[in-house]
Amino acid sequence: MARSSEEIDLDFVPLGRTGLHTSELQFGTWRFGKETEEGNVEIGEARAKELLDAYEAAGGRYIDTADVYGGGDSERWIGEWLDGRDRERFTVASKIYWQIREGDPNSGGTNRKNIRHRIDALLDRLDTDYVDVLYIHRWDDATTTRELMKTLNGLIESGKVHYLGASTMRPNAWKVARANAIADSEGWEPFTVLQPRYNLVDREIEGDYLEMARQRGLAVCPWSPLGQGFLTGKYSREDGLEGDSRVAESSRFREAYLTDENFDLHEELDAVAEEVDATPAQVALAWLIHREGVTAPIVGARTVEQLTENLAAATIDLSDEQVDRLTEAKAGPYDGL
Repeated sequence: MARSSEEIDLDFVPLGRTGLHTSELQFGTWRFGKETEEGNVEIGEARAKELLDAYEAAGGRYIDTADVYGGGDSERWIGEWLDGRDRERFTVASKIYWQIREGDPNSGGTNRKNIRHRIDALLDRLDTDYVDVLYIHRWDDATTTRELMKTLNGLIESGKVHYLGASTMRPNAWKVARANAIADSEGWEPFTVLQPRYNLVDREIEGDYLEMARQRGLAVCPWSPLGQGFLTGKYSREDGLEGDSRVAESSRFREAYLTDENFDLHEELDAVAEEVDATPAQVALAWLIHREGVTAPIVGARTVEQLTENLAAATIDLSDEQVDRLTEAKAGPYDGL
């Protein structure tokens, strides 16, 4: 299904209980400025801005980044790209957590000192007065939950952040629930947006995590919707790993994705893709869009062509029967979700 970005018109969907609306496919910029082991940059400045242009042309308005992506280049390039555009028409999310200065343990985590320093630095790179959503990129057990929520609430009150999110909290629904209980008891801003890993093969959030999000009206915006590329069809059961030689050397990737169970699922994915005249990647994304409890998957790409293919997933209408077949092709940890 070859389409130009101008032929795609992404819909808006509610971002949980925030009152905001998000594009049904969010754009992830984790490859902007990312260096490979060989010292090459996956996506440089010029292509990054071409990708942002293509996302905008498809009606996309939600841009996801982090202060460590590309060593800050991702935020800088987004800020430059937004210059001259109406900032209010875009929702921008960033993240804070990873250590940024070697030998300085206080430059990582979610302690108050680090968060307050990092928010000012990322706003400067983005050349904006605020971010719409600020995620904690990981949970920091060294910082008390009360201190974390009080510090984050201060960013809300200062106007530097509009809403709070938690990224990669996949098995720990109770930590989000506890943090929100503390925030609610103190009249502070709670987490309202969640960003877990979730796709057809990575199903660990099914159960308590998704149920907690549904009951509390939290947005769920999954990353890695294509299972690190496995769901694109680039790997075969017979030939083993193909393509990226760096991935070929990863035993963790082999053990997590190149399994008979996952290839059995991929056969069902291929069958549905043929039925709807789409690529496996598009159908895998469409499954997430149709999945109860999912707000908007985060997609990325190395090229405009790849991004356009991914965004075209929003135009695919899967039947309930096809969604069920894909869901049941690999059992999640909990049935019925």
